[in-house]
This record gives sequence, C-alpha cells and structure tokens, in this order.
Amino acid sequence: MQNFIDTSRHEPQKKSVAARVRGFDEIYRFYNIPQAASQAERCIQCGDPFCAVLGCPLGNAIPQWLGAIADDDLETAFLLSNETSPFPEILGRICPQSRLCEGACTLEDGYGAITIGAIEASITDLAFAHGLEIPFPGIRHKQRVAVIGSGPAGFSCAHFLLRAGIGVDMFERSSLPGGLMAIGIPNFKLDKEIVQRRFEILTRAGLTLHLNREVGREVAFEQLLEEYDAVFLGVGACGGQLPKLAHERHGSVFLAMEFLSEVQTRLSGGRMHRRFDVRGRRVVVIGGGDTAMDCVRTAIREGAETVTCVYRRDEENMPGSRKEYHNAVEEGAEFFFLRSPTRIVINDDARLTGIEVIRTRLSDADESGRRRVETVEKSEHCILGDILILALGFDVEEFDFLSKAGISTENRRMQIDAETGRTSHPKVYAGGDCSRGAHLAVTAAADGRRAAFDIMERLLGEAP
Repeated sequence: MQNFIDTSRHEPQKKSVAARVRGFDEIYRFYNIPQAASQAERCIQCGDPFCAVLGCPLGNAIPQWLGAIADDDLETAFLLSNETSPFPEILGRICPQSRLCEGACTLEDGYGAITIGAIEASITDLAFAHGLEIPFPGIRHKQRVAVIGSGPAGFSCAHFLLRAGIGVDMFERSSLPGGLMAIGIPNFKLDKEIVQRRFEILTRAGLTLHLNREVGREVAFEQLLEEYDAVFLGVGACGGQLPKLAHERHGSVFLAMEFLSEVQTRLSGGRMHRRFDVRGRRVVVIGGGDTAMDCVRTAIREGAETVTCVYRRDEENMPGSRKEYHNAVEEGAEFFFLRSPTRIVINDDARLTGIEVIRTRLSDADESGRRRVETVEKSEHCILGDILILALGFDVEEFDFLSKAGISTENRRMQIDAETGRTSHPKVYAGGDCSRGAHLAVTAAADGRRAAFDIMERLLGEAP
C-alpha cells in the first residue's frame, strides 16, 4: 500500500468517441485483478478514512476492500464490498465519486484520488465472473415485509432483509424491475443485464417480485397493511419539474425521464413514440445534473444534428458528476453556462424554433452554502433548437392511499424519522427520493438499508 508516488491515478480504459457514440454499450472497460490491485495499492490507509466517513453515504469499508484487492484477495474484497452495499458494481458505475468518496480522498489534493468507483465496480464484476456468490441464509423467519417500488431504496431494503432471512414481497408497477436504474439511466453508463442479475440473485434468495402491480390500483395498500408485518415505501420521485414558461407542454418539449424511458423502451425491444425521434434535429437540454448529461449523451447517440446544454450556473457549480460532463464534451455536446431560460420560442406555424435565455451571474452564498443566481439585465438572447428537453429535477408523485392510511407528508414527501425511516404509521417505513426529494442512488440505498435494520430489530428483537 501507499504506492501513490510511484503509481499514478489511471482511469479505466474508455472506448474511443467515434466507437461509443454509435451505440449504447458501456463505454468503460473496467480493471482486471492486476490493474485493480495496482490502483488500490495507492491507498495510504488513513487512520481516519475520509472516503468512508465523510464521502460515502453508505459508510462502505473502502480502505479494507482496497487493502484486500491490493493483496490479490478477490473473495475478501468482494465480501467486504457487498457487506455494506446492496449493489456495489452498480454504484461504482453511477455514483458521482468526485463529489463523494473520491472527492474526500486524502490524495485528491496533489496526487489524484484513488479510483474508488472503478475499483468498486471491478471487484464485484470480477467476483461474479469467478463464480463467487453473496451469502444469503434463505427465509428463516415467519415475518414478511412488503416493499413498494424496486428502485435503489426498495432494492436495498429488500436486499438487507433477505440477508437476515426475512421474506420480502416486492411490488413494482413497471414491467421491468429496477426503477430508474432500469428505465432512467442509459445503458452506456449501466448495462441493464447488471441490474437484471441483481434481481435474479434476490429471487434465488427468496424475493417474490410482483411486476405490473401498482399499489393503489391493482393492489390495495390497506391489504398490504393487513397481510404484512411491515411495509417499506420506495416509490421514488418521477414527476419532472417544469420551468413555468408558456408552451412548456408543447409537443417538442420533453421531460427528461419521458425521453430517457422512451429510448430505453426502444432499446429493450418495445416501440418508441415517434415524437421522441431526435434524428437530424437540434436538441437543447436545460439542466446541469447527471440526468441532463444522460439526456445530452443519449440525444447524441440518437442522431441529433446538434446537442446544446444550457445551465444557469457555471461549470464549477454543476451538481452532476465531473466525468459525465467531460464525457459529454468529448462526445460533441456544446455547453452554454450562466444562462437561464425565459421563453420558449414558437413560430407562426406552431413549431418550436428555440429557447430565449438571459445571462446570469453568481452572487453570495445562500443559507445552504450554494451561491445565489442573479440575472443580468438586458442580456436576453435566443439559442436555436427544434427539441427542448427539461432536466430540472423531479417531484414526488401524490398517492391517495398515503393520506387514507394516516401517513404524514409535506410537499408530497413522506415525513420519516431520520434514525429509523419510520413514517407516522407504525408499520410503514419510507426512504429514497419519496422522502428526501430527488437525490442520489447511493443515498436511496442508505435509506433502504437503515429502514431494513430497524425492521429487523422490531420484528426479530435483535439488531443486525
């Protein structure tokens, strides 16, 4: 270990731009064991590891599994990595590590952070390829839990309950399990076979998965409360936010998740509505997070003539992953920073022809520590486009069954106990975007694990 002076940080190999924009295959070729070991050996094994303590919402044992893979002990690294995380090979691919574990790495300032995300993904990929398995005990207890939603929070809750031998029934309204991991994150970041493999593992461990079963419609929430010992709500936040501009529901204006899910449907063998065909069109994406980058990079692969991204803050203050921004730039996207939309431009034939924006500047920080955005007077100008994609964040849906069951909400978000994930109903827990608002897959996974641990303690009388 501590080989950071002799060994530099090396990212996983990427496909060439010309190759990767022609399709939706994953662009990274993750490490083999010697490569993972070489990068892991750079770790200085801090006495107080900021990567885990400050940077990782799951508190993963990062120094420990880095040490194990550096010693060529794949099995120990695999077991340690999967002990605290429900899907490390997925989070290693989609987490914004520059804002989390790698951003907190001691080596980040001067030597380059350990490539924690790539090593994390590589360990489990390699372990599965070598036939290693996650230990599940089988269903050992009579208690059963209903999990509503199969996204990161629901999956995580189910995973840790099954690790404790508690039976889980999962209800998903879509035909595919995984939530946004299945329909919202493009294949070039996360191959869907990786998501499917995880559900196959949980099914073998005892999960009963009910697809195309929407709670509140095909399944009564009251029935779940009667039949199960606990219920976990991981229904996410899928409603796209709108900028409150005229013509925002024009046929050539898409919400980000509409566009991404339609493309994913086509890639999965279904039919995509023709209005989402962007071939030969000038696409403008509004937003600066990872979802905006997903839309930008998807539109490029879908054959758009040009793809432009507009964001009201500057490059340094983009909320998304740095590597996703750089990948988008490499693939040909153009970025207009410090601009905010003011008007959707429609011509006399009712066709969208562009988006009027106003220049902005950053001022003092607000109470959250983020710098405020001010507009610059008389700086309006137009950016030409035929298609406008809005990636402005997500709202929690409104579910009638929550109020009927006496579950407290605020601005549609479920109010939960921060330590346990419990709602105001004694049998119901919640976590992920439906309680905290649109956030990260890793924080949703942490929420699901926290709730699972409290459910274990309440149902079994013992802490995990």
